[in-house]
Amino acid sequence: MATKEQIGFIRNARAGKTAAQLILGKYYLFGGAGLQKNVATGLYWLHRAALRDADEAWQLIGEHVPFEVASRAPDPMRLATWYERAYDAGAVKAGLVWVKLLLMGTDSLVTHPSRAKAMVALEQAAAAGHVEAQWLLAQQLKRAGNAVAVPATSSNVSNALAWATRAAANGVLQAQRALADRAWTMNDIPAFLRWSAPVAQAILQEAAGASGDTTVDGADASLLARRADALYRNGDGDAAELEQCWTLAAAIGDKHAQFALGLWHANMDDNGERLRAPTRNSNYRKAIHWLSEAGRQGVAGAWHALFRIYTRPNTGLADRTGSEIEAYLERAAEYGHLGAQLELGKRCWRSRRHLPEGDVRAAYWLQRAASQGSDEALSLLQLVATAATPSPWAADAQQQLTREMRSTNPFLAARIDLAACFGLSLPEALLLDINSADRGHCLTVDISAMHARSKRRLILIASGEERLALSRIARHFAHIDCGADGPEGNYRQRLYLFNKLFPASAEQRKAMLKSAVRPVGPVQSV
Repeated sequence: MATKEQIGFIRNARAGKTAAQLILGKYYLFGGAGLQKNVATGLYWLHRAALRDADEAWQLIGEHVPFEVASRAPDPMRLATWYERAYDAGAVKAGLVWVKLLLMGTDSLVTHPSRAKAMVALEQAAAAGHVEAQWLLAQQLKRAGNAVAVPATSSNVSNALAWATRAAANGVLQAQRALADRAWTMNDIPAFLRWSAPVAQAILQEAAGASGDTTVDGADASLLARRADALYRNGDGDAAELEQCWTLAAAIGDKHAQFALGLWHANMDDNGERLRAPTRNSNYRKAIHWLSEAGRQGVAGAWHALFRIYTRPNTGLADRTGSEIEAYLERAAEYGHLGAQLELGKRCWRSRRHLPEGDVRAAYWLQRAASQGSDEALSLLQLVATAATPSPWAADAQQQLTREMRSTNPFLAARIDLAACFGLSLPEALLLDINSADRGHCLTVDISAMHARSKRRLILIASGEERLALSRIARHFAHIDCGADGPEGNYRQRLYLFNKLFPASAEQRKAMLKSAVRPVGPVQSV
């Protein structure tokens, strides 16, 4: 029950008496006269007293009412005036609260009318050791350095970094996280490990204390995954911490953490090779689970690692067929894994005798691996296929082709152009079924059914110009039967037409027929 003294103070304060409002505000602010301490109620009465020009009221607000209380008031911006006055009177901490009130609803002081004064207030509070001011000052200096409205100077950036470092050293997690992100971007691993350590510890402690819910958000997951990767590559990570960091990140779908965790459980490196001296027993079931998750998100290395696991001896895994295991390798190659492309190219070439189009598939994967800079793939590709080189006889015939000849003999002209571009012999040029020969990445040249002296070979389509030339030539034969029953007739008829349009001596004809390309050297193993 309120005492008579309390009732009197409250009645007089409600009546608008400044002295009573001031005294009542102080009682609520610090506790006294039998009233329980209530900072929010004290602020209410001190604010009313300050509105009636009671200087002590705004001084008390600036010195003793924290931002958390002021920000919950019905109209916080009206209170900003009192904190500004207290700051002008020398209360450094009041200046920090004033700036924080100005920042409510925005994250930058760049365009604020009081920006210059607010930055000075932040600098003074930061210099006085207020860690929150140090972090706020770092943020505002960084934004000022990136803003068009404020002249950008290198000092803004360096000062922002210096204050962020002080705030981080004083335990501000946001500053530590920002410096960790910056260090990761700059590939400064020692600095990243230093600043990420307290942040990761806080995240792990919070996750461990959660009842039944151990998930983290995306930013936390990214930091944990990066920290685990850095520790693992440095070789100084605690196994329990590594697994916990990776597992928390992987659980919310971080594909890089899933991949790393899968490799870690399988004791494999990034290339799918077994670690020489593993310190843990492999857990292939867990490895397969996390690698499958990463693979489903498009991590090529995960599919390659799965292929390696299932082809590794003495793993005790027998729940996949050979075709399923082969599909892992092909999927990795499709996603762009260099090692998988090279391996798949080799396997296709070795099995070409019983695998339909094995040489065509080998050329495709070796060409893709070579495009990523694999010298081994480039060397093997030269065994599988030849590069497109102009054919001298076709180039000479092109020079003799007139517009009228092209108009009256479009198929023959197109075949001559094809030979000139890709280096076909005369029989190959006359007999090739262009519709079936085009494999996208290469030409399959095989006329052995109609010309016994010829052998099957592949010619690579290695450039955009070659692709355009082939597409242009192929349009002449769209929906056309290129066989003996088609409009071009049989081989004798085509050769007769060529000889008629391009007469040559017997010696030239004999040399031309001998120019039919044979296999490039003996068949070599890959």
